[in-house]
Amino acid sequence: MNNILVKIRNTIISTIYITVLKPILFTFDPEKIHDLFIIVGGVIGSNPITRALNALSFGYSNKKLEQKILGIKFRNPVGLAAGFDKDAKMIKAIKSTGFGYTEIGSITGEPCEGNPKPRLWRLEKSKGLIVYYGLKNEGSEKIAKKLKNKKFNIPVGISIAKTNCKATVTTEAGIADYAKAFKTLHNLGDYFTINISCPNAHGGLPFTDKEKLEKLLKELDKIQTEKPVFLKLAPDLSHKEIDEIIEVSDNHNIKGFICTNLTKDRENEYIKQHLKDADPVSHGGISGKPIRDLSTKIIKYVYKKTKGKYVIIGCGGIFDAKDAYEKIKAGASLLQMITGMIFQGPQTISDINLGLVKLLEKDGFKNISEAVGTDKN
Repeated sequence: MNNILVKIRNTIISTIYITVLKPILFTFDPEKIHDLFIIVGGVIGSNPITRALNALSFGYSNKKLEQKILGIKFRNPVGLAAGFDKDAKMIKAIKSTGFGYTEIGSITGEPCEGNPKPRLWRLEKSKGLIVYYGLKNEGSEKIAKKLKNKKFNIPVGISIAKTNCKATVTTEAGIADYAKAFKTLHNLGDYFTINISCPNAHGGLPFTDKEKLEKLLKELDKIQTEKPVFLKLAPDLSHKEIDEIIEVSDNHNIKGFICTNLTKDRENEYIKQHLKDADPVSHGGISGKPIRDLSTKIIKYVYKKTKGKYVIIGCGGIFDAKDAYEKIKAGASLLQMITGMIFQGPQTISDINLGLVKLLEKDGFKNISEAVGTDKN
């Protein structure tokens, strides 16, 4: 579709979403709206006619955005982050919505009901969310059956974590739970993410510790997979903690990092400055605009520290092409988002990709891969 027509289409959809749909949707409980959109996504993906109509409404493609990374072809760099499609119910709708790939989960060894409700809040002034789901998902065995022998028209990442319960709090039990999920799912999907940064689970973040992470990755190395494996990092890590995670990763089957997950550090001065809403709870992880710069700084640090050795996926506060381009120039080859789409509408994905093409052309890049890590500041 012509770039001008895409821009006109997106402007019309954006206006309708922001002025009509969003005010209505935001009057309801956010988790109920989330569940509704999972159902809608499943319906859209269920047959070729609805997928084609969805693509006509939200799709956009350009050769400048295509990349082959770790043997996987991505038609554009913008992916749906883990935490939205927890149980792999709407994969077939993702491509037609404009995404270049998707990540399901996080999926745990055992089924998990998650934390008690309410567990999702909107920060309307801050353009963020507070998330306290606690790794709600159907469990590795059920989701593996759902994915087995299925072929999808888009790269699918699988995020795994340890089941959120008291039984997995010890290091040994936690490792066994990760291992069960990984072993159950290891021959499915296109890549894996080991989520060591969920802020809402029993036991905190034990596997950001150097020795415990070494034990975890040593165990997971035994489960051989040809799929690339990423680690998902928290935005609250110190440089020393990041350095230790990189040091451990150098000795294991880790190909990249997702920077970053939600923040839970409400004492961070940057977060305090960017939270414009009254905090409705004292727990839960914060997403969206409040963590945009935190994640970008970690992307830049990891990229410079590793000299581009690892593939970096940038996640956190991406609302427009400028946000996306900052993360790419900081060192991210791929991107992930959820919150920006919730606040601005599903046309945001193609808006970002359209804007990225313009920014690439302005800087004289022929492909988005040429822009990765070019910010020397």
